[in-house]
Amino acid sequence: MRISRLGILTAIVGATVLVAGCAATAPADPDAASDPVVLKVAAVTSPMTDVVEAAGEVIGDAYEIELVEVSDYITANTIVNDGDAYANFSQHEPYMQEFNAANDGSLVAVQPVYNFVIAFYSKTLDDIGDLPEGATVAVPNDSSNLGRALKLLDAEGVITLDEAVDPYAATVGDIVENPKGVEFLEVPIASLNAAYEEADLVFQWPSHIAALGLTPDRDGLITELDDRFVLNVAVREEDVDSEATRALKAAFASDEVRQVIESNGTIEPAF
Repeated sequence: MRISRLGILTAIVGATVLVAGCAATAPADPDAASDPVVLKVAAVTSPMTDVVEAAGEVIGDAYEIELVEVSDYITANTIVNDGDAYANFSQHEPYMQEFNAANDGSLVAVQPVYNFVIAFYSKTLDDIGDLPEGATVAVPNDSSNLGRALKLLDAEGVITLDEAVDPYAATVGDIVENPKGVEFLEVPIASLNAAYEEADLVFQWPSHIAALGLTPDRDGLITELDDRFVLNVAVREEDVDSEATRALKAAFASDEVRQVIESNGTIEPAF
């Protein structure tokens, strides 16, 4: 078995994160090493962490995957970008590109792994048509997921977005019609579960909403599956063509990882 685990990092969003040791860089001839090269791979929550563990079971003998569990998606990117972890499995490419632009990042998506249905949920409503006047709608505060959420609400007629704006890049300021006077609460993905208790409608990823016993197929009022948002393994640009990255890509596209994905029920393979 080629996997070990680091304790959960408790760093908050935006904090400087220091992880003991540096991300491993594969030698020119990894087979010549007496011990496997350790590749730290960051992930936030299940099933992402489950996939990392499955990949660690099958990566070649020259490497070992060390799962680094972190508390938020910015941290997962920061520690890779800074060289404190080798890779992460925590995001879709639009979110990664947003991070790169804001942080002078050099992350590259190298292996698509799975796609998932996202949804809007409500503690009090059974039908989106019953959304009340002045309802509070909780949405993600990062631009890639916010645009996706607003695009769904536009498709359902809850709001109307400016037709001149790319819906994937839409913000609340691009809403031109809001017939029910919906009020938007913008919070990080990891905080949307808490908003579920108070808001009338909440957008959330299945990996997080599962903690509340909800699934998109059974409980989602509005659902969507969009290949644009496939979750990928990401590494720094300088590591894209390395032997270590090739080994990671093969492990994350393995039959063992596929089995974990297919057994989950809310996600589907993207390889």
